[in-house]
Amino acid sequence: MGTPLDPREEQVAEVLDRLYEEYPDSTISLNYSNRLELLIAVILSAQCTDERVNAVCADLFETYETPEEYANAPQEELAEAINSITYYNNKAKYIRSACADIAEEHDGEVPDTMSELTDLAGVGRKTANVVLQHGHDVVEGIVVDTHVQRLTRRLGITEEERPEAIERDLLDIVPESDWQQFTHLMIDHGRATCTAINPDCADCVLADLCPSEKGDGDVDLASGEAW
Repeated sequence: MGTPLDPREEQVAEVLDRLYEEYPDSTISLNYSNRLELLIAVILSAQCTDERVNAVCADLFETYETPEEYANAPQEELAEAINSITYYNNKAKYIRSACADIAEEHDGEVPDTMSELTDLAGVGRKTANVVLQHGHDVVEGIVVDTHVQRLTRRLGITEEERPEAIERDLLDIVPESDWQQFTHLMIDHGRATCTAINPDCADCVLADLCPSEKGDGDVDLASGEAW
């Protein structure tokens, strides 16, 4: 079992230093060429792999280009176009509704504020943060996806369980200049090493800092369950 640094700010700083070195090119893995494409890709990515989303969007973005085209697409047609995505029927409804609002209330432009984005169908704080950061260069929060949720708990950085509570906690201890990259680094490490089912603790650059490390740690702090 690793030993986390105290206070938590020191743990965060050391984790960031090591992950920056381990993943120097860490960035968003969704493919898009404009803000609307980014918004749609992020809506589709909920509980779905970025790889699958990118494959689907390659054709989707050739078929539909404007908010009006998405809004006016028949539900069955749009759902069929994304039917290999998880919850594709609901996501098609979200996209059509969000794009109708963008066309009618925002002059066809993807909004640039948290409140306006989260008013759109299918857009929660996580999605809005991604769109703000990568579409508008506005960083006002930390994206908390499943990787961030899992790793921050495993590493003893937070004891919060729900994404919004985790984000509030992280905003107090992660330097603002690292808010955007914090997510990308956690995602990269979560995919490469600290996986949900069988993390590779033996080959982890954070093992000596991690109270969930399987060597002689008894509990996965992400789930609260024994290894």
